Amino acid sequence: MRRAQAVALSAFLALALLDVPGAARAEDRPGLAEGRISVVGRARSEVAPDFASVEIGVEARGATPAAALDGASTAAKAILALAADFKVPEADLGTSAVTLQPVTRSVRQADGSFAEKPDGYRAANTVRVRLADMGRLGDLMRRALDGGANRIDGVGFGLRDPDAAESAVRSAAMKDARTQAERLAEAAGVTLGRVVSIQSPATSSGPPIAFAAPAPMRAKRGGTPVPLVAGTIETAADVAATFAIAP
Repeated sequence: MRRAQAVALSAFLALALLDVPGAARAEDRPGLAEGRISVVGRARSEVAPDFASVEIGVEARGATPAAALDGASTAAKAILALAADFKVPEADLGTSAVTLQPVTRSVRQADGSFAEKPDGYRAANTVRVRLADMGRLGDLMRRALDGGANRIDGVGFGLRDPDAAESAVRSAAMKDARTQAERLAEAAGVTLGRVVSIQSPATSSGPPIAFAAPAPMRAKRGGTPVPLVAGTIETAADVAATFAIAP
C-alpha cells in the first residue's frame, strides 16, 4: 500500500513541475535551441588611382649656413613655380623636409692619421607634389631636374577618397558572407534566419591595402620624361558573420 502511494506521489510531483513557469523546456526558451551558421565573407577590388605624388628635392652646399640654405631655397622655389605651370593647386603642394647641417672632410695629418675638418654646410629642401594628370608626372620630374632639383625620393599613386573604395569592398564582403550562409543552409536543409553578429575585419588587424607604386629612386638630370606605370590599387576586406537558423 505504501509503495503504491509513493509512486502516485512521484507522478503527481512530475506533473506539477511541468506547470511551473521556471521549469520550461529548453526548446520553449528562445535562443537556447537556436542553431547558428558562421561564415567569413571576402571581397577584393582593383581600381585605377586618381592621383600621383612625388617628392622632389634639392641638396646645396655652401661655405656658410646661409649660403647653403639660400641655394636649396632657390631650387625649391623653381620646383613650386614649375608646379604652377602644371596647374597644380596649392592644396596639392607641400614642403616635406628642410634640413641644414655642417659638413666635414677627412684630412691626413703629418703623422699619417686622419682627422675630420669643417668643410662648409649642406642644406636640403624637399617639396611634395600631388598631380591629378598622372600622364604628365614623368615630364614634371624631368623639368624639375632641369630647374635645379637633384633628388627624387619616391613616387606613389593613390585615391583621393579611399574610404569610398573600402566601404564598397566591405559591402561586397558582407554580401559574400550571406551568399555562403544561404548555400550552407540550403545544403543542410534548413532556413537561414536573421544576422546575429557581424565583425569587420574578421581578424584583429585590418586588411592590407596595396598601392601600386614604383620603388624610391634617384633621377638624373636631362633626358626624356621618366617612364612611369600607375597600375591599380587593390583594396581587400573580410567580414565574419553569424546567422541564426530559422525555426
